[in-house]
Amino acid sequence: MIRKAVIPAAGFGTRFLPVTKAIPKEMLPIVDKPLIQYGIEEIISSGINQILIITSRNKNSIEDYFDRNPELEKILKEKGKKDLLKEIKKVADLAYITYLRQKEMLGLGHAVLIAEDFIGNEPFAILLPDDIIDSDKPCLKQLIEVYSEYSCSVVALEKVDEEGTRKYGIIKPKQISDRIFEIEDVIEKPGPEKAYSNLAVIGRYVFEPLIFSELKRTEPDSKGEIQLTNAFGLLTKKRPVYGLVFEGKRYDAGDKLGFIEANIKLALKRKEFEKRIKKFLSSLQ
Repeated sequence: MIRKAVIPAAGFGTRFLPVTKAIPKEMLPIVDKPLIQYGIEEIISSGINQILIITSRNKNSIEDYFDRNPELEKILKEKGKKDLLKEIKKVADLAYITYLRQKEMLGLGHAVLIAEDFIGNEPFAILLPDDIIDSDKPCLKQLIEVYSEYSCSVVALEKVDEEGTRKYGIIKPKQISDRIFEIEDVIEKPGPEKAYSNLAVIGRYVFEPLIFSELKRTEPDSKGEIQLTNAFGLLTKKRPVYGLVFEGKRYDAGDKLGFIEANIKLALKRKEFEKRIKKFLSSLQ
């Protein structure tokens, strides 16, 4: 039922300056793959095969990474490096990817809005590549299963501490089951005093196409940006919107500490690194 996904990747990556002055944040490596590749692999594993990446100026390296490189392939073939050749071909053949530029940085909601022509009149997924989610079942697939059951928009939720209420959109929940909530309202970064709950929206969404009309009605914030959170707050007044507390571990790789944690955790899952990393970490104690 969900055939298309949007990956917003147009931001400046200011939290990682100065390196992001020259390298897109989405291309920073987690072990040996860029951030954005983990997101694309999750999308594909969730049964989606058409992906739109929203980019901006100076992000051509994203397109280059997922393109073929005949010269490099020829060299690897001549040198007999079959494993590396197979790996780079695999990257180029991951999915059918389309690119669209966000010419002005007018917020996440605006980035999603310019995807309307690509999406058309059908439900779709959004994945924010900053959020690395380590789970047995892909997080997006978990959302798609909820969408299939309720036929309404659904977003990923995570329980957060007081500091998290200052960083994320917080929902007003109506409990449906252990992990599923109907969202009665949402407020962007309210802080603990004004937060409806400790349930935060994180970077995985499945929306009905009605979200586009709500984005068009959403007033820009004080920075002149259209916030996706505000748009689906409007959507909750017209249609049910559900939230799922997903199963898995999330790392905020858009934050320096979260980026380091994701590198360590995912490296520990690799047999060639596990023992040496554990030995190194124990030597620091």
